[in-house]
Amino acid sequence: MDPLLAVLVGIPLLWHLGLTAVAYYDAGRVGLEPPKKWAAITFCLPLIGFFIYLFERSELSYDPESDPYRDHNFNVHPSRADDTPLPSRGDDRLSPENGEEKRDE
Repeated sequence: MDPLLAVLVGIPLLWHLGLTAVAYYDAGRVGLEPPKKWAAITFCLPLIGFFIYLFERSELSYDPESDPYRDHNFNVHPSRADDTPLPSRGDDRLSPENGEEKRDE
């Protein structure tokens, strides 16, 4: 067997198996059950499967108190406020109580 071929096939294969092992071990440690499912996803979808695992893992640490969009309130630049029906922070065109325009007096 050609040593160059062994290196070209062996190194990516070792990385692939290593990422699969990391996903299996870490899924059991952080509570993404079952860890075999995450190992299978990582094994069947090389590299992309590992990123899918990382994205799912990051959802475990979601804190609704620190989420700036939990109240469904989005920042809309004042120059674009007429283009969207979403209320923006600091939008004083309409008052939420009665839908009438606010006036600065």
